[in-house]
Amino acid sequence: MLKKLRLRPLIILLVCLVVVLSLFITDILISRHVTETIKEDQEEKAKMIARIVAKDDIVRQGLIVEEEAQNIQSYTADILETTDVLFIVVMDMEGIRKSHPNEENIGLPFEGGDEKAVLEGEESTSISKGTMVTSLRTFTPVYDEQGGQIGAVAVGISLEKVEESVFGSHLKLLVGSLFGLIAGLIGAILIASYIKRTLYGLEPFAIAKILQERDTMLQSVREGIIAVDKESRIVLVNKSALSIFKKAGLRGDPVGMKISEYMPSSRLDRVLESGKEELDEELEINGMSCLVNRVPLQVDGHVVGAISTFRDKTEVDLLAEQLTGVKSYAEALRAQSHEFMNKLQVILGMVRLENYDQLTSFINETVQNRHKEIGVVTTNIENPVLSGFILGKLSYARESGVQLSINTEMRIPESIPPSTIHELITILGNLIDNGIEAVKNRQDKEVKVTLSNNEQMLKIVVEDSGVGIKDRVLKNIFSKGYSTKGPNRGYGLFLVKTSVDKLGGTLIVDTFQNKGTIFQINIPYGGEQL
Repeated sequence: MLKKLRLRPLIILLVCLVVVLSLFITDILISRHVTETIKEDQEEKAKMIARIVAKDDIVRQGLIVEEEAQNIQSYTADILETTDVLFIVVMDMEGIRKSHPNEENIGLPFEGGDEKAVLEGEESTSISKGTMVTSLRTFTPVYDEQGGQIGAVAVGISLEKVEESVFGSHLKLLVGSLFGLIAGLIGAILIASYIKRTLYGLEPFAIAKILQERDTMLQSVREGIIAVDKESRIVLVNKSALSIFKKAGLRGDPVGMKISEYMPSSRLDRVLESGKEELDEELEINGMSCLVNRVPLQVDGHVVGAISTFRDKTEVDLLAEQLTGVKSYAEALRAQSHEFMNKLQVILGMVRLENYDQLTSFINETVQNRHKEIGVVTTNIENPVLSGFILGKLSYARESGVQLSINTEMRIPESIPPSTIHELITILGNLIDNGIEAVKNRQDKEVKVTLSNNEQMLKIVVEDSGVGIKDRVLKNIFSKGYSTKGPNRGYGLFLVKTSVDKLGGTLIVDTFQNKGTIFQINIPYGGEQL
C-alpha cells in the first residue's frame, strides 16, 4: 500500500504517525508523573498543616487541660477555612476527637482504623474512609513541653480534589498535545513540499525508474565511463570501464577509492581543480593507449565532480582506418567519375567534329597515362588501403587543377600493421591536402611526394610550390587549434606531429618565401615490420 502512495501524503502520514505516537507516549509518562507529583504535594501540604497544628499552644493546652479543650475546635475551624482541606481532627491518646468539621462528632472515637500508628508516636499517611468521604489522611503526634505524647492531629484531603487537580493537569497536557499535533502536521506538509521541490516534483517510483534506466544505459554503453565526486573518490564505473581496466592490469572494484590511488594517470584531479574539459586526448594505462574525454560536473556553477569516457585506442584506430579507407575509395571514385565525365565530353565533341585521328590519339594517351599512374602506385604500394588512398588524392589533385606527383623509391608491403597504415594516412593526407591548398591560387600548381628507404628509415618528403610559411606562423603550426585560415581549423599539422611522434620519427620543415615549403619526415623502418 505504501508503494502506491505519493511522496507528499506518504511523508505527511509518516510524520503525523510519529508525532501522535510520541505525544501519546509523552502524555502517558507525564500524566503519571503529574499524578504522583500532585499526590505528593497534597500529602506534603496535609503533613505541614498537621505539624503546624500539633505544635500550636492552643492544641497542646486543650489536650492537657480539659476545660480548654473547646478552644481546639474554634482554632482548627479557622485553619480549615484558610487551608481548604477536608478536615482537621485533634484527638487525645484514647483516639477521642477534640475537633471535627461536624461538631456532633466531637467527643466520639476517631474512625478509619488508621490512627493506631500515630498514637504510638509515628507520623503516617494513609487513604481511608471515616465519617466523611474517602480521603488522603496525614497523622502527626502532639507532644507536651517535656516530650511526652499527649495526642495526635489528623488532616484529611479529599481524593476528589486530588483527582480534579490531576484531571486539570491532564487536560492541559491534552491541549498541548493537540497543538503539538497541529504543529507536526504543518511541519510535515512543509517538509513534504520542500522534499518534493528538491526532487523536481518526482515521485519515489519515478526516481527509482530513472536510476534503473540510467544504470542500464551506463552499463550498455560501449565506451568506458568513470565518475568521481568533488573529493576525487570514484562513485561510478560501468562494465566497459572495468573490462578496459582488466586488460590494463587494474584489478578489484574501484568504487569508493581515490582516483589518484587506483589510476594515477587519469588526470581527473586536474579537471576538478581547473573546471575545464579536456577532449580527445590520449591516456596511457599501464602501457595501454586509450582515447579519453574528461568533463567537469557542475551544479549551480560549482564543480561537484568529474566524469571521464575512454575507449581502447586500438579499436578507434581500426575504425578510423576502415573509415579512412572507405572515404579514400569514395573520393577516388567521385574524382575519377568527374574526370571520366570530362573526358567523355571531350570524346563526344571530337566525334561530332569527326576528328577521328585526334580522338584516337586522345584515347590512347588517356589510357596509357591512367595505366601508368595506377601501375606505379599499385606496384610499389601493396597495401590496398594506402594505395587506394593515394589514388584518391591523385584524382582529387587533378580535379583541383593541381599536378600531384608520387615518387616511390621503395616497396611498401601489404603486411604493414593497420595502426601504422593509419598513422601514414594521417601524415600523407594532411600534408598533401595542405600542399594542394597552398598552390591553388599559384601559377605553378605542383605538389611532389617522395617515399624512399634509407638506412632503415622511411623518408617521406612532401613539397609544394606555394608562397611559403611566415616566420611568426612557423613556430605555431603544430599547435592544436592554431590556424590563420579561420575558426575550427588548425588540427591537420597537429595530427601529423602526433602521428610522427607515435611512430618514433622526426619532422623537419623548410620554407622559402614565394618558393614553397618542404616537409621531411623520417620514420624508423625495419623492412617488412614498418
